[in-house]
Amino acid sequence: MAAFTTRPELTGTFGMVTSTHWIATAVGMAILEKGGNAFDAAVATGFALNVVEPHLNGAGGDLPAVFYSEKTGKVQVLCAQGPAPAGATIAHYRAEGLDLIPGDGLLATVIPGAFDGWMLMLRDYGTMTVRDVLSPAIHYAETGHPVLERVANSIEALGAFFKTEWPTSYETWLPGGTAPKTGALFRNPVLARTWTRLIEAAEAVEGREAQIDAARDAFYRGFVAEEMQAYLDTAEVMDASGRRHRAVLNRDDMAGYHATIEDPVRADYGDWTVCKTGPWGQGPVLLQTLAILKHTDIASMAPDGADFVHTVIEAMKLAFADREVYYGDSGFSEVPLDTLLSDAYGAERAKLIGPAASLELRPGHVPGFEAQIERTMAMLAARKGGAVYEPTMAHLANSNDKPTEKRGDTVHMDIVDRWGNMVSATPSGGWLQSSPVLPTLGFCLNSRAQMFWLEEGLPASLAPGKRPRTTLTPSLALLNGRPTLAFGTPGGDQQDQWQLSFFLRYVHHALNLQQAIDLPLFHSTHFPGSFFPRTMAPGQMMIEDRIGAEVIADLRARGHEVKVAGPWDIGRLTAARRDADGLLHAAATPRLMQAYAAGR
Repeated sequence: MAAFTTRPELTGTFGMVTSTHWIATAVGMAILEKGGNAFDAAVATGFALNVVEPHLNGAGGDLPAVFYSEKTGKVQVLCAQGPAPAGATIAHYRAEGLDLIPGDGLLATVIPGAFDGWMLMLRDYGTMTVRDVLSPAIHYAETGHPVLERVANSIEALGAFFKTEWPTSYETWLPGGTAPKTGALFRNPVLARTWTRLIEAAEAVEGREAQIDAARDAFYRGFVAEEMQAYLDTAEVMDASGRRHRAVLNRDDMAGYHATIEDPVRADYGDWTVCKTGPWGQGPVLLQTLAILKHTDIASMAPDGADFVHTVIEAMKLAFADREVYYGDSGFSEVPLDTLLSDAYGAERAKLIGPAASLELRPGHVPGFEAQIERTMAMLAARKGGAVYEPTMAHLANSNDKPTEKRGDTVHMDIVDRWGNMVSATPSGGWLQSSPVLPTLGFCLNSRAQMFWLEEGLPASLAPGKRPRTTLTPSLALLNGRPTLAFGTPGGDQQDQWQLSFFLRYVHHALNLQQAIDLPLFHSTHFPGSFFPRTMAPGQMMIEDRIGAEVIADLRARGHEVKVAGPWDIGRLTAARRDADGLLHAAATPRLMQAYAAGR
């Protein structure tokens, strides 16, 4: 096959930073140049992404990361996914007349976890100060950054809605009543001031680690929590239910929150071992799919052929069906990962892949979980086709917006340094289009609670203190036991699907990182979506048209309902690698013309 690439794979020995925005990548690289390690660079990159991709992540969002620390010699997971507030009960939401949690507004907010996660990473694995990692983001918030086309378009489309329903967002995103133009400099001085105040709170005490903890306190137990509470005391805002609601989040919820470090979930695939988050994210889906594909001849299939696409799609359908039945916060329900990831289970599941596309949602049978399977399938059958609120709400009267278009997306970064540290992180939440701005703080809260179900007795049922089952799923892979490859992508339910294609093509076909990223991508929408309004499209898939008319026709002949996307429309993958001899590699997708790798 042709080894076309849109860019070179970068190589060097000093450090590599790759992220979904060129400014954030440059910020991370500058931290490495100043002597910081991969963790310092990741934190600074994350805060820069808050500024330059506000439609995809923010200071009120969430954060998972999979990382390797050369000092500890361990691969671990940072869980900065905030749980549901104490008042977030199914009874409360049902009393509000809801059967789904809206995808926007204030009812959908859980505790914002990202800030504490970044600070925990900085304190325990980094070397720099709060000032060091926040200063670049403050610069771009104060002096301005060039607005992306998608940001400008989102703000313009939502301008009338913001003015009528979310006036704090109108003041922030349409200063002077005018939406920013694509490429124009945009400033968020209120956010810059919030971060400056956090630095001031940090520097009121002595010592790097003590300063970091002081910043955490200022955010969760100090002025940030207090000013958030002052807004939420009176805020009652329109959301996708067509009614105005108040948040359940409060200052007490914030005060008790701390990000955590966990062991990853692992699965072997040939000489590789892939590390993912626990089942509070969708990460094990990729591991399950690999366990299924071990029992196929996927390695011999052309990576851009119909056999490859069909086999991967069908394997993913099986793994995602299990996600719906089994995944959730393991602190609240048992998740039988040992069985789901076992070789015997994968072999049985692989037998279900036939020559034709499956149109059924087929979770596997784990003994002892029969009632859970029945409850889940009954609930999904009851809302077959998706329970969609009709877009006739009053808040649409002066807007071109539709409820499902107020969903945000995500950002990603992969960083390796000369000492061997590696970080794969997928920050998200706090999207400008999904929640009103906290007026004295300059950022939005998240809408992650939409991933809970309002039915009792399911692993992903809403409960106070429970982490939502998110789609955020960074990846780190070991080769022959040595941490080697960090990779990931934004994309909601598609994240593990795009990562899987990338990983299979990379490990089986002697491609470099850029070649594997540039190949045509595809994904399935066969299973229930994680975002409001939780729709599913049995048998449907999407693929970039560069795959070729012959492959598309073949897939349709096998029974797939194929939606054809543009040539470079799917996926935002980035990846970085460190070889045994210290040679570093990095690559980033050309799609959307935002993501870039830097290194030397």
